[in-house]
Amino acid sequence: MSLILSSHVAASCVGGQASSRILQVLGSDSMLVPTVLYGRHPGWGEPGGGPVDDDQVRAVLRGISEQNLYALTDIVLTGYFAEVGQVFAAAEAMDAVRATPRPAVNRAHWDRAILIVDPIMGDSPHGLYVPKPVAAAIKDQLISRADMITPNLFELGHITGRPLTDQASILRAARAIEKPVLVSSLPCEGQIGTLFADENEAWLVKHDRLPKVPNGTGDALTACFTGALLRGADARQALEHACSAVFALVRKAQEWSSPELPIVAAQNLLREPDITLVAEPV
Repeated sequence: MSLILSSHVAASCVGGQASSRILQVLGSDSMLVPTVLYGRHPGWGEPGGGPVDDDQVRAVLRGISEQNLYALTDIVLTGYFAEVGQVFAAAEAMDAVRATPRPAVNRAHWDRAILIVDPIMGDSPHGLYVPKPVAAAIKDQLISRADMITPNLFELGHITGRPLTDQASILRAARAIEKPVLVSSLPCEGQIGTLFADENEAWLVKHDRLPKVPNGTGDALTACFTGALLRGADARQALEHACSAVFALVRKAQEWSSPELPIVAAQNLLREPDITLVAEPV
């Protein structure tokens, strides 16, 4: 089971809604605790709706806890936050999941929950698109607790404070965090790349850039990588699967002229992508 704290956007396949749908397709029941309630992605215009009060976020989490579902939680996945209080509520939930005993007879996949932080803060060339205090809280409260983080290239630079000028500097920055990192949006000589790195290994998947890519590919990448881990993949296999699945999903969106990722309609591609992208050692 997965506990997701991120946005709920009714008419767009992004944020927590994308993560929840993908993880369910890949075999993990999910619990989505929304941090904002929007009608559509802000990239389309005024989204409608607004942030969820952090007391309400805590109340939703309390209901999940009192149902004893923390004991069955394999993954805690955090994404978009609109207010600092929400970040602190997420940190409290991470600690509570970790502290909850897992019963001897258990339908969870793993003996220990894995905490994954997608530090959604901003992107190039526009920079931060969350308030600076929210970005600081994600760095101070969530990344310190995480087992793995999944930033894009801008977010990696913001978190580490390092200039990212080439593949070597990106790898050094990723390893400076001292935990596994999945980095998306790497420029690779006209292509685009995704890097997985920890203290022992590093792998890079590259592919051609596609035009008019729908929103939500970062959310989809993290969820596909997480789902592959739940199904028993190692880091390299999870990277290859996640990149292949998201690339296939984007191609299908373009084939169908879909403005959103067709996560449900093309869910077969999430399980068995129709392209195989191969990871190279770094």
